[in-house]
Amino acid sequence: MSLVHQLAALPADRVVQLRGAPTDTIAATATGELDGLAAVVLHPGAARTPGAFVHAVLDELERVAVALLPGWLPEAADIHRADPFGLAAVRAAAVSRARGSAHYAPFLAHLAAVALSGRRPPVDPFSLEIRCPGLTRVVAEGFGRDRASLLIEVPAGLDAGGEQAVVAGAEWLCHHGRTGVWLVGTPLRHEDRVVCVRVTRGANDHPRPVPAVPPEVVGRPHPGSAVEAALEAALAAQSWAAGRVWNQYHQSHPLSPPVCLDLLWPDARCVVEIDGPEHCRPARFEADRQRDVQLQLDGYAVLRFTNARINHDVGAVVHQIGTLIRARRRDLAEGTIHARR
Repeated sequence: MSLVHQLAALPADRVVQLRGAPTDTIAATATGELDGLAAVVLHPGAARTPGAFVHAVLDELERVAVALLPGWLPEAADIHRADPFGLAAVRAAAVSRARGSAHYAPFLAHLAAVALSGRRPPVDPFSLEIRCPGLTRVVAEGFGRDRASLLIEVPAGLDAGGEQAVVAGAEWLCHHGRTGVWLVGTPLRHEDRVVCVRVTRGANDHPRPVPAVPPEVVGRPHPGSAVEAALEAALAAQSWAAGRVWNQYHQSHPLSPPVCLDLLWPDARCVVEIDGPEHCRPARFEADRQRDVQLQLDGYAVLRFTNARINHDVGAVVHQIGTLIRARRRDLAEGTIHARR
């Protein structure tokens, strides 16, 4: 039986544990081959309670939703400024889109403002019961699908309490989000109430490329950064710059804190960091260098440019980035870069 048929047979109303096929293959096959379904891979890390696990999953899911704007709110494509007028406009567009749909208008307006501004309040104004179905619905629409399943990576080294938190939290997400929850990664050793399903990739399985996010660019420059906006405008004219990702999070290890990367090309495993004057301070300078070393250990090439350099000669900056991107893509295609994934 093909992998797509195995995935189609999975229940959508309960938590299952998947074994066999790699997580990326499962996600690509589900999103590329199953009609109306987006499979979203999430790495919430370890949590000691079901509530903490749910919070971590929904925070990850919110980052995905923010990156997918304007996929779930096409009207936002023409709103580029996060000033009071822009925020009012994007909230109004969200409220209008929510009319006659399953969306909760206040939550959709809040999420649209967070996505446009890049800022979220320290305390979320909505309960978990509202965030869970709201985010799963938004992410599915952002992928151009009717529904979403959550592929949640189980971290290694969990004890019985940690596994119990994962399973109880996953069951809560399944019930309140009305979505399938597929646990992947480290097998559960202490919890036996979750059905384990082995899925395998058949010889004829060739999943289509996943049209999950817009191919040219994911995310957006920070609304408050004219330098990022200038660099994005210059990159938009370059065909090689497709696939860039702005202001997204990277986590080297489930227990390490996530870091926000200014600009990333996942296929070439290249990171571009943009440094303002605050990066010249000794403590910040040293932290940046430690971060660069960790990214390099994770298999990424890192370029850093100052605001002044981009403002002075953005053309030269784009040329240097393009030279590295093309070289990395060539080397990766030839198998001469062995990055740890």
